[in-house]
Amino acid sequence: MSTLFITCAKGLEELLRDELTRLGLAQARATVAGVHLAGGLEAAYRVCLYSRLASRVLLPLAQFAAEDARALHAGVQGIDWSALLAPEGSLTVDANLSQSTLTHSQFAAQTVKDAIVDQFRDAYGVRPSVDREQPDVRVNLHLRRDQAALSLDLSGAPLHQRGWRLQQGAAPLKENVAAAMLLRARWPETYAAGGVLFDPMCGSGTLLIEGALMAAGVAPGLTRARFGFECWRGHDAALWQHLRADAEQAARVGLTALRPVFHGRDRDPDALTATRGNAQRAGVAGFIQLERGDVAHMLPPVAGASGLLVGNPPYGERLGEMPEVLALYRMLGERLRAGFGGWRAALLFGEQGDGHMLGLKPERSQRLYNGALACNLLQFSVHAERVQRTPAPLTEQVSMLVNRLHKREQHLRKRLQREGIDCYRLYDADLPEYAAAIDVYPARAIDGDAAAADPDAPLQRWLHVQEYQAPAEIEPGLAARRLQDLLHAAAHELVVPRARIAMKTRARGHGGARYGHLDARAHWLEVQEGGLFFRVNLFDYLDTGLFLDHRNVRGRLRALAAGQQVLNLFAYTGTGSVYAAAGGALGTTSVDLSATYLEWATWNLLRNGFRGSAHRLVQADARAFLAADTRRYGVIYVDTPTFSNSKRADDFDVQRDHVDLLRACAAHLTPDGVIVFSNNFRRFKLDAEALATSGLGVEDWSAPSVPFDFERRSNIHGCWLLRVR
Repeated sequence: MSTLFITCAKGLEELLRDELTRLGLAQARATVAGVHLAGGLEAAYRVCLYSRLASRVLLPLAQFAAEDARALHAGVQGIDWSALLAPEGSLTVDANLSQSTLTHSQFAAQTVKDAIVDQFRDAYGVRPSVDREQPDVRVNLHLRRDQAALSLDLSGAPLHQRGWRLQQGAAPLKENVAAAMLLRARWPETYAAGGVLFDPMCGSGTLLIEGALMAAGVAPGLTRARFGFECWRGHDAALWQHLRADAEQAARVGLTALRPVFHGRDRDPDALTATRGNAQRAGVAGFIQLERGDVAHMLPPVAGASGLLVGNPPYGERLGEMPEVLALYRMLGERLRAGFGGWRAALLFGEQGDGHMLGLKPERSQRLYNGALACNLLQFSVHAERVQRTPAPLTEQVSMLVNRLHKREQHLRKRLQREGIDCYRLYDADLPEYAAAIDVYPARAIDGDAAAADPDAPLQRWLHVQEYQAPAEIEPGLAARRLQDLLHAAAHELVVPRARIAMKTRARGHGGARYGHLDARAHWLEVQEGGLFFRVNLFDYLDTGLFLDHRNVRGRLRALAAGQQVLNLFAYTGTGSVYAAAGGALGTTSVDLSATYLEWATWNLLRNGFRGSAHRLVQADARAFLAADTRRYGVIYVDTPTFSNSKRADDFDVQRDHVDLLRACAAHLTPDGVIVFSNNFRRFKLDAEALATSGLGVEDWSAPSVPFDFERRSNIHGCWLLRVR
């Protein structure tokens, strides 16, 4: 039996020793930056395969005095390297020096390498090559006070490199440090008690993925492609394969039983993309739910549940200057206190972080090192008894908002009932300082299958809240507090739990993100409008699948469609096609470049009983379709985006391109046909003169096209009816 040295980040020595003990490796003694472990080859393999905290596994080869390069060279040559490495193999040397005569680590590593290859050249006439990336053997030199310790690095690349993180952000958290955070915060115990794991600034997903693998009992070494011992001449391949097979079987069992209680959030869509890719490679993508959003709007991811909130917030050198970071910390503390009663939090801060920036007192503070960067892991409890169990008294601001929402609801109610309108706009920046829109969706939850939709399932009220991005001169914290006031008022007045309130921020801009994807919850709802059924999704996309401001336009389309072939360009989710079919259209053709939205349109058509060849769905660019199509239509519905760009089609700008588009549509009209043209570009100017020269007469139908519940934003869209004169 030999004594291995298992290295780790400073601050993790005791935690690593305890982990090795749980792995059945009890003869472990913690020291600075590592653990001495009595054990043989199987023990080394188990550490490589199962340890979540270790950095490297070193097998000692020799110790000797090395007061200069000559002594170091001689000591290295005292080892029989042919027992470790084939003459035609490859190697690299890592060197760590302290308080020694030799002070240059690269020179010391070169000396060790020269001694090894000289031995092979003298004995065999050939020498191993140097490969710094994937050597057959990695040699480790530790030289302290002129005493050299040579070891074989059995791990190869550091063990924190699990193999699944190919995508990462600018300030990555090492996987073994993430595991240490979770173990310090007692995540395994929280999971066993039914808790959830939530990272509101998930970055590339390291904490979530490590948490999922830990909960499932998946050995972290299973996802690595290579270890440092695999080309070593002392490697026992049969023993390794036996241990690996046991770990693979345990992983299959663990993943089968794993609960999907892992939730991540980030404001950066690229970070969410990275998390999805990393989770897929780690084999846990199906257990992690992600959403796009910032800290100011975060809520517990599962209503009524509690658990562990973890995070690696930016330090002063990351994501902006210190004032911005401090504002983020204050907001994080506010959200924790406001909505996370009964939760625990474990957050990694910079060396100076002490919790006062959050307005919370940590229960414990522990020093960790993420590489060379000293950090403080702070743990907090948000005590349930400190959270209001009865409704808190409404502040003056919230009371004012509640009163406004109540009056607005009373104002709309009779007409909504008289016209049979279910989904409507309740509030649209009525009070300018509370700049958001609130749409109400009475809906039933569905699983996405049109055939399985249950008309008898209970309706529940859901809210879709769209915050208008605050001007730059408004302090972010003030804007966030106003938004929270509005959400509080809406939940109070409409008796809707926060879990059924979707919150988004609409940025000011030229357009082009109309159908943007935000999340991957697949949280589908079914709503009714005009006696028809539609599938909506309030959480996963920028828009919901049903443009409420186009309700009257759809009604007009229904009235025009009887006995006609109807073409729906930029069809989106096909709601216009459903209305046309319900109005007695002989057939509909829905054209959109997105396969996702055509599938959605298919659902809407099937749910309302419209199927078969009379209802075509075509994945194509609208202009390319018009250039190739030879059919004529009695009604052409053109609800364009303001701007779009795609790798599969030319850029589209409605102001620049609308005349050419409408001329192309006119070429496909029947003699008495009509084009229903609309768009939401507020500064749009229809070029009626250019259209007139093409023989098109224009009727401005914008005013009657805007529903009464959108009266505060009468310019939300424009609508025109065009006919060939």
